[in-house]
Amino acid sequence: MDMHEKYMKIALKEAQKAYDKREIPVGAVIVKDGKIISRAHNLKEIKNDTTKHAEILAIQKASKKLASWRLEDCEMYVTLEPCSMCAGALIQSRIKKVYIGTMDYKTGACGSVLNLLNGFKFNHSVEIETGVLTEECEKILKEFFKSLRADKKILKERKSI
Repeated sequence: MDMHEKYMKIALKEAQKAYDKREIPVGAVIVKDGKIISRAHNLKEIKNDTTKHAEILAIQKASKKLASWRLEDCEMYVTLEPCSMCAGALIQSRIKKVYIGTMDYKTGACGSVLNLLNGFKFNHSVEIETGVLTEECEKILKEFFKSLRADKKILKERKSI
C-alpha cells in the first residue's frame, strides 16, 4: 500500500464515522510533512449547519493546529470530490494538493461538474489527483444511500398501514 492509499484509508475511517451518525459518509484528512494534522467527517445533519462538510472541518482543525489560515505545505485526502463551497475553502486556505477518492457528478467542483481549483484565474490554484481508492470510496456512498432509501420505504409503508 502506498502512502496515498494509507491516508485515504484514514479518510475512509472518517467517512464511516459519518455513516454511523447517518451523515453522508465523507471523510477528509490533512497531511503536512508526512504527518496527519487533522481529520474530519461530515456533521451537516447533526449540527444543522450547511457548512459542516468534512473538508471545511478538517481545514478549521488544521488551521488551529498550525495557528495559521495558510495551509500552503499541506495536502488533503477526501473520499468524495469537494463541492463549490469546499473547493473555495481549499483555494482560500492555500492547500497545495487534494487527493480525491471518487468524483461527484452532481455537485463536484474539482473536475466533474466544474473545476474551481485550477480552471479560473484565482490567486492560488490547487493541484488535483483523482482515483485514490475509488472503489472503496464509491462503495460506502452507495451503501449509505441504499440504506437511506430502504429506511424511507419502511417509513412510507408504516404510514400507509
